[in-house]
Amino acid sequence: MGEFHDTAERPTRALVLHPDIQTDHGRRDAAPALEEAMALALALPGLEVVAGEVVNVRQPQPGTLFGTGKMDEIKALIQGQEIALVLVDGPVTPVQQRNLEEAWKVKLLDRTGLILEIFADRAATREGVLQVELAALSYQRTRLVRAWTHLERQRGGLGFVGGPGETQIEADRRAIDEAMIRIRRQLSKVTKTRALHRASRAKVPFPVVALVGYTNAGKSSLFNRMTGAEVLAKDMLFATLDPTMRAVELAGGVKVILSDTVGFISSLPTELVAAFRATLEEVLEADLILHVRDIASPATEEQARDVDAILESLGVSEEVTCLELWNKVDLLPDDKAEALRNQAARRDDVLVISAVSGEGLERLQEVVTGHLEGLRIEETLALAFASGRHRAWLHERDVVLAERQTEDGWSLDLRWSARQKAEFERL
Repeated sequence: MGEFHDTAERPTRALVLHPDIQTDHGRRDAAPALEEAMALALALPGLEVVAGEVVNVRQPQPGTLFGTGKMDEIKALIQGQEIALVLVDGPVTPVQQRNLEEAWKVKLLDRTGLILEIFADRAATREGVLQVELAALSYQRTRLVRAWTHLERQRGGLGFVGGPGETQIEADRRAIDEAMIRIRRQLSKVTKTRALHRASRAKVPFPVVALVGYTNAGKSSLFNRMTGAEVLAKDMLFATLDPTMRAVELAGGVKVILSDTVGFISSLPTELVAAFRATLEEVLEADLILHVRDIASPATEEQARDVDAILESLGVSEEVTCLELWNKVDLLPDDKAEALRNQAARRDDVLVISAVSGEGLERLQEVVTGHLEGLRIEETLALAFASGRHRAWLHERDVVLAERQTEDGWSLDLRWSARQKAEFERL
């Protein structure tokens, strides 16, 4: 009995394969792609990544993806290393998955399946959990192939009344559709609650500053540094899933709401793009977007393009200013870091920072404050008759749009900047 317990505790040994498909014109560089896939696998608890390999695929085989020679080679590796799970960094059709699992006698996950597993492990809020469930069901629905004997069985229905009856596969699909409808209902309730929270935040007119970036770029570390909050910040893909928001007072007394979002990733499965739109909704509400880049990563340019593409697909307005923060400069050799600082100095929309060493963070606060200065907030303020000095101050600054006398004093419609509001509050 004791022996059995030991084996249960042992981590699952996994092999990561990145198929480099020659016919795929939009394909990514194989080496960094494999590295990212292995980092993804490490983000899943209970996995031990034994090996990773780039597999050149001249022409994908419809039934098995890989050719027979490669299949045998990988099978030998799987048996020799006692591998129980194979992760394929790319899409695998349901038929290919079934055939590969049978040939190799292992469990197989494609990129979408792996990311879903990680998301399921990370989701913390009610909404996050529901989004993951919805994405998982949508993914499972596409996996219902005639793969197992029970799916061939007919259920119910007498041939001459109701046709041949409902096959198991149709019943499974219907059960999934019903579950998806139920979750969408629950989600719409959660989203309404979020909209109410947003509306109540709009009544506290602080500008929203959203941190976005490729997964593992250092957003959460920067968020923690700026807010003193304890958000999970690990060198791990998808360490945070749900948007976290904190009120922060910047230099000059300007208050903002800082929002840390889920990390972006290239070739994000379509089920997840739709499902995680909600966790990125905060970005659409932002007055300023800070795009955090891991400037020490060899794939930093590619990652930046992926983030820009996702922001565009979300429909982020071009009027919203987006600043690039070149993070992790502390990881670069001195000459490279210096060259980047000189490059950034010639651009208005770039700052070189390190969330770890603190380099550039004071300047960041000044720049953010300066940008928000240009943003005007409209709100209505009630002043008592005794607050004549405050009223005069507002008129001197020319921020009053309209004024009405009430029983207790004045009601003023204002249009002012975050800095003016901070100055007024200090009167």
